This record gives sequence, structure tokens and C-alpha cells, in this order.
Amino acid sequence: MLRPSAPHGWELKSRFGDMVITLIGYRGCGKTTAAALLAARLGWRCADADDEIERRAGCSIREIFANEGEPAFRALERQVIGELLTETDLVLAAGGGAILAEETRDAMRGAGPVVWLRAPVEELARRIAADDTTAERRPQLTDQSVTAEIESVLAAREPLYRDAATM
Repeated sequence: MLRPSAPHGWELKSRFGDMVITLIGYRGCGKTTAAALLAARLGWRCADADDEIERRAGCSIREIFANEGEPAFRALERQVIGELLTETDLVLAAGGGAILAEETRDAMRGAGPVVWLRAPVEELARRIAADDTTAERRPQLTDQSVTAEIESVLAAREPLYRDAATM
């Protein structure tokens, strides 16, 4: 299995297990799809943090943002991801903004490998536009066009994705 070594490294043990593999990246980069495929390949459970947040809240992330604000959403996100990271044999698709909290980045790295999935801005915009559920489930983060929003949010988050990723 993989066990943490100093400070972001991992050493390979005799088998995989007893850890969480976390997938991070911007909305539309393929975290949910890749997590399901990887979990099936490993025979592990797959969890999507955004789905779990919505299940617990009883409403969409867009509604949480509208009714309670982003700080309330981020607090729930930290709680849910923190709990999921205590499990084992789990592939976790983290929300795109989960890396905003340093404590969450630290917890992800402590639980197992953190894989940063990326795609070109144009591809992210295409995928987001093609996803019928995005508009009803996810809030717009700025008042910019989809492409401009992706570019500006990615510019701000890229150092945090880099910090969180171990692979």
C-alpha cells in the first residue's frame, strides 16, 4: 500500500489499500468519470463530494450558495470531505473549489495520493455547456462569460491545485 513519507512523497508498499485516492481539478475536468472508472478497476468505493454535499443538504449547491452563501457551502464542503477522507479503499472526486481550504488540502495529502486532472479552458467550457445539470446544480462563480470565468478562477486556483497534488 502507499504510505505518506516526507512531506508529499509516497512509497509503494506491497499492495494498494487502506487509503483514499482524491481527484482534484476544475469543474468539467472529468473527476467524477475518472473516479468511477478507477474505483471500479480497484474494486473500491467511489464518492463524489458534491453529490454527498447535496444529499446531506437536501438541495443543490446552487441553492446553498443562493440561500446560505458561499462561506456556508465551503464549511459543509470541508466537513463532508473531511469525513470522506477518513474512509479507506475510496476514490474521491473532490469539488473544484475543495482546494481553497488549506486544512482540506492537508487532509487530502494525508489520506493518500491526490491527482490533479486538467483540461484546456476551451474543453472545460465545452463540457460545462454540454452538461444539462450544470446550470441547475452549480452556481456561476463570477459575472463573466463561461470561458472568462474559467480562465480567471483557474488563474486563482492553479497554485492551490499544484500545492494539493501529489501526482
